[in-house]
Amino acid sequence: MQVVSRPRPAGLPAQLLRQYLLLLKVHPVLTKSVTSGILSALGNLLAQAIERKRDSSKGADVNAPLRYAIYGFLFTGPLSHFFYLYMEHLVPPTASFAVIQKLLLDRLVFAPAFLLLFFCVMNFLEGKDLSALSERMKTGYWRALKMNWKVWTPVQFINVNYVPVQFRVLFGNLVALFWYAYLSSIKK
Repeated sequence: MQVVSRPRPAGLPAQLLRQYLLLLKVHPVLTKSVTSGILSALGNLLAQAIERKRDSSKGADVNAPLRYAIYGFLFTGPLSHFFYLYMEHLVPPTASFAVIQKLLLDRLVFAPAFLLLFFCVMNFLEGKDLSALSERMKTGYWRALKMNWKVWTPVQFINVNYVPVQFRVLFGNLVALFWYAYLSSIKK
Protein backbone atom coordinates (compact mmCIF):
# COMPACT_ATOMS: atom_id res chain seq x y z
CA MET A 1 0.00 0.00 0.00
CA GLN A 2 1.35 3.39 -1.04
CA VAL A 3 1.40 6.16 1.52
CA VAL A 4 0.40 9.52 0.14
CA SER A 5 1.32 12.51 2.19
CA ARG A 6 -0.72 15.61 1.82
CA PRO A 7 1.05 18.91 2.23
CA ARG A 8 0.19 20.50 5.52
CA PRO A 9 -1.16 24.01 5.34
CA ALA A 10 1.50 26.54 6.14
CA GLY A 11 1.29 28.24 9.50
CA LEU A 12 0.10 31.79 9.84
CA PRO A 13 3.61 33.32 9.91
CA ALA A 14 4.53 31.53 6.68
CA GLN A 15 1.29 32.63 5.03
CA LEU A 16 1.84 36.25 6.13
CA LEU A 17 5.40 36.19 4.83
CA ARG A 18 4.29 34.75 1.50
CA GLN A 19 1.57 37.42 1.20
CA TYR A 20 4.02 40.18 2.14
CA LEU A 21 6.54 39.01 -0.47
CA LEU A 22 3.81 38.94 -3.12
CA LEU A 23 2.66 42.45 -2.21
CA LEU A 24 6.27 43.62 -2.20
CA LYS A 25 6.66 42.33 -5.74
CA VAL A 26 3.32 43.62 -7.08
CA HIS A 27 3.04 46.92 -5.18
CA PRO A 28 6.49 47.71 -3.76
CA VAL A 29 5.99 51.39 -2.89
CA LEU A 30 2.54 50.91 -1.37
CA THR A 31 3.66 47.85 0.60
CA LYS A 32 6.70 49.66 1.98
CA SER A 33 4.58 52.71 2.76
CA VAL A 34 1.95 50.75 4.68
CA THR A 35 4.65 48.79 6.51
CA SER A 36 6.46 52.01 7.38
CA GLY A 37 3.27 53.61 8.63
CA ILE A 38 2.37 50.68 10.85
CA LEU A 39 5.86 50.24 12.27
CA SER A 40 6.28 53.99 12.81
CA ALA A 41 3.05 54.10 14.81
CA LEU A 42 4.18 51.08 16.82
CA GLY A 43 7.50 52.83 17.50
CA ASN A 44 5.64 55.80 18.92
CA LEU A 45 3.42 53.55 21.04
CA LEU A 46 6.61 51.93 22.37
CA ALA A 47 8.01 55.37 23.19
CA GLN A 48 4.86 56.31 25.05
CA ALA A 49 4.89 53.04 26.99
CA ILE A 50 8.51 53.70 28.01
CA GLU A 51 7.65 57.27 29.05
CA ARG A 52 4.70 56.07 31.14
CA LYS A 53 6.97 53.56 32.89
CA ARG A 54 9.35 56.41 33.78
CA ASP A 55 6.59 58.84 34.70
CA SER A 56 3.23 57.26 35.54
CA SER A 57 1.55 60.68 35.56
CA LYS A 58 2.07 60.93 31.78
CA GLY A 59 -1.11 60.36 29.85
CA ALA A 60 -1.26 58.75 26.44
CA ASP A 61 -1.11 60.99 23.39
CA VAL A 62 -3.63 59.20 21.20
CA ASN A 63 -2.81 61.40 18.20
CA ALA A 64 0.93 60.76 18.22
CA PRO A 65 0.78 57.24 16.72
CA LEU A 66 -1.39 58.66 13.94
CA ARG A 67 1.19 61.37 13.22
CA TYR A 68 3.93 58.76 13.08
CA ALA A 69 1.81 56.52 10.86
CA ILE A 70 1.23 59.44 8.47
CA TYR A 71 4.94 60.23 8.42
CA GLY A 72 5.86 56.58 7.81
CA PHE A 73 3.22 56.13 5.11
CA LEU A 74 3.78 59.37 3.22
CA PHE A 75 7.51 59.89 3.73
CA THR A 76 9.54 57.01 5.18
CA GLY A 77 8.20 54.27 2.92
CA PRO A 78 8.26 56.04 -0.45
CA LEU A 79 11.40 58.14 0.09
CA SER A 80 13.40 55.22 1.44
CA HIS A 81 12.23 53.00 -1.43
CA PHE A 82 13.37 55.45 -4.08
CA PHE A 83 16.53 56.44 -2.21
CA TYR A 84 17.74 52.83 -2.07
CA LEU A 85 16.96 52.31 -5.76
CA TYR A 86 18.75 55.53 -6.66
CA MET A 87 21.72 54.58 -4.50
CA GLU A 88 22.04 51.26 -6.36
CA HIS A 89 21.98 53.15 -9.66
CA LEU A 90 24.39 55.84 -8.49
CA VAL A 91 26.83 53.47 -6.77
CA PRO A 92 26.72 50.06 -8.44
CA PRO A 93 28.16 47.16 -6.44
CA THR A 94 31.10 46.99 -8.86
CA ALA A 95 32.19 50.61 -8.18
CA SER A 96 35.46 51.18 -6.35
CA PHE A 97 34.85 51.46 -2.64
CA ALA A 98 31.11 50.93 -3.20
CA VAL A 99 30.65 49.87 0.43
CA ILE A 100 32.09 53.16 1.70
CA GLN A 101 30.41 55.30 -0.97
CA LYS A 102 26.96 53.94 -0.14
CA LEU A 103 27.46 54.42 3.56
CA LEU A 104 28.72 57.98 3.14
CA LEU A 105 25.86 58.86 0.80
CA ASP A 106 23.37 57.57 3.33
CA ARG A 107 25.00 59.06 6.43
CA LEU A 108 26.08 62.47 5.09
CA VAL A 109 23.33 63.27 2.58
CA PHE A 110 20.20 61.24 3.24
CA ALA A 111 20.27 61.09 7.06
CA PRO A 112 20.58 64.86 7.72
CA ALA A 113 17.93 65.71 5.12
CA PHE A 114 15.57 62.97 6.28
CA LEU A 115 15.91 64.02 9.92
CA LEU A 116 15.22 67.64 8.96
CA LEU A 117 12.12 66.47 7.09
CA PHE A 118 11.03 64.52 10.17
CA PHE A 119 11.29 67.61 12.38
CA CYS A 120 9.41 69.76 9.85
CA VAL A 121 6.61 67.28 9.18
CA MET A 122 6.08 66.49 12.86
CA ASN A 123 5.96 70.20 13.66
CA PHE A 124 3.31 70.67 10.96
CA LEU A 125 1.28 67.61 12.03
CA GLU A 126 1.34 68.85 15.62
CA GLY A 127 -0.10 72.18 14.41
CA LYS A 128 2.86 74.18 15.66
CA ASP A 129 4.25 77.35 14.12
CA LEU A 130 7.68 78.12 12.64
CA SER A 131 9.00 79.52 15.91
CA ALA A 132 8.30 76.14 17.56
CA LEU A 133 10.12 74.42 14.69
CA SER A 134 13.04 76.79 15.06
CA GLU A 135 13.25 76.10 18.79
CA ARG A 136 12.97 72.35 18.24
CA MET A 137 15.72 72.50 15.62
CA LYS A 138 18.00 74.47 17.97
CA THR A 139 17.47 72.15 20.90
CA GLY A 140 17.02 68.76 19.24
CA TYR A 141 18.28 68.50 15.67
CA TRP A 142 22.02 68.36 16.26
CA ARG A 143 21.63 66.00 19.22
CA ALA A 144 19.33 63.75 17.18
CA LEU A 145 21.67 63.80 14.17
CA LYS A 146 24.67 62.81 16.29
CA MET A 147 22.64 59.99 17.84
CA ASN A 148 21.45 59.04 14.33
CA TRP A 149 25.05 58.72 13.20
CA LYS A 150 25.92 56.59 16.25
CA VAL A 151 22.91 54.29 16.05
CA TRP A 152 22.26 54.10 12.33
CA THR A 153 25.80 53.93 10.91
CA PRO A 154 26.36 50.25 11.76
CA VAL A 155 22.72 49.47 10.90
CA GLN A 156 23.00 51.18 7.53
CA PHE A 157 26.38 49.59 6.84
CA ILE A 158 24.64 46.22 7.05
CA ASN A 159 21.49 47.46 5.30
CA VAL A 160 23.04 49.07 2.22
CA ASN A 161 25.71 46.43 1.72
CA TYR A 162 24.16 43.10 2.70
CA VAL A 163 20.36 43.38 2.73
CA PRO A 164 18.70 42.86 -0.67
CA VAL A 165 17.35 46.17 -1.96
CA GLN A 166 13.70 45.06 -1.77
CA PHE A 167 14.05 44.40 1.99
CA ARG A 168 16.03 47.50 3.00
CA VAL A 169 13.00 49.59 3.92
CA LEU A 170 11.62 46.76 6.06
CA PHE A 171 14.99 46.23 7.76
CA GLY A 172 15.23 49.93 8.48
CA ASN A 173 11.63 50.03 9.73
CA LEU A 174 12.30 47.26 12.23
CA VAL A 175 15.27 49.14 13.67
CA ALA A 176 13.27 52.37 13.48
CA LEU A 177 10.76 50.98 15.99
CA PHE A 178 13.35 51.83 18.62
CA TRP A 179 14.71 54.91 16.84
CA TYR A 180 11.25 56.51 16.81
CA ALA A 181 10.99 55.73 20.50
CA TYR A 182 14.18 57.76 20.96
CA LEU A 183 13.00 60.61 18.70
CA SER A 184 9.68 60.77 20.54
CA SER A 185 11.50 61.15 23.82
CA ILE A 186 13.77 64.03 22.67
CA LYS A 187 11.16 66.03 20.78
CA LYS A 188 9.40 67.00 23.97
